[in-house]
Amino acid sequence: MDDDHRTYRRQFLASTFKAGAILAFGWTALAKRGLSEGKDMKQPDTAIFKDDGTIPNNRYPALLYRGVINVGRTDPATQVEEQFGANNWTNSWRNGIYPFHHYHSTSHEVLGIYRGSATVRLGGEQGRDFTVRAGDVIVIPAGVGHKNLGASDDFGVVGAYPDGRQWDLLTGKPGERPKADQNIAALPLPDNDPIDGPDGPLRKIWPSYSAVGRMADDK
Repeated sequence: MDDDHRTYRRQFLASTFKAGAILAFGWTALAKRGLSEGKDMKQPDTAIFKDDGTIPNNRYPALLYRGVINVGRTDPATQVEEQFGANNWTNSWRNGIYPFHHYHSTSHEVLGIYRGSATVRLGGEQGRDFTVRAGDVIVIPAGVGHKNLGASDDFGVVGAYPDGRQWDLLTGKPGERPKADQNIAALPLPDNDPIDGPDGPLRKIWPSYSAVGRMADDK
């Protein structure tokens, strides 16, 4: 009986260890999968711009996502449109970026580069220059100035707007404000990041900027 008892005990411990190992492996795999999914959600660079007296800019930072869209398909423009549309950034167009400072007061805007490259100045005449390439995405808050400083011959971009909002075109001329400022202040926070949806970086970054506060690191 003692031998039988020892044999049973060994079998019991072995099966218990095996079950525990399987359970532990499952939890480890789940954790790794979660970490992997987190890593796949690329965090954008941020840049915030003060009102320069002509271009109002915005309390929210512009967001620059590097290489977030795989534009290797035959029709990359459609691919960008579909990515934005899946997250309810619609009313899209295909074109270039105007070669003069301009901004929108009635909608935020996303630009997806599907071909070529360009240097874009954000924030007005005293703003900052950014080089963007195929696969990059820029989210431009309402009021933030943007201008094309030069682009490759094959440059292509898709623009879109949260909830398909209608957009205006303002250039900092006298008389645009204070109406433009009122329009900007009244805009709701988008329901979705244009790349990663309701859980995307925009939905975490923009709410962290208060109506009057600005993060000094992004100035």
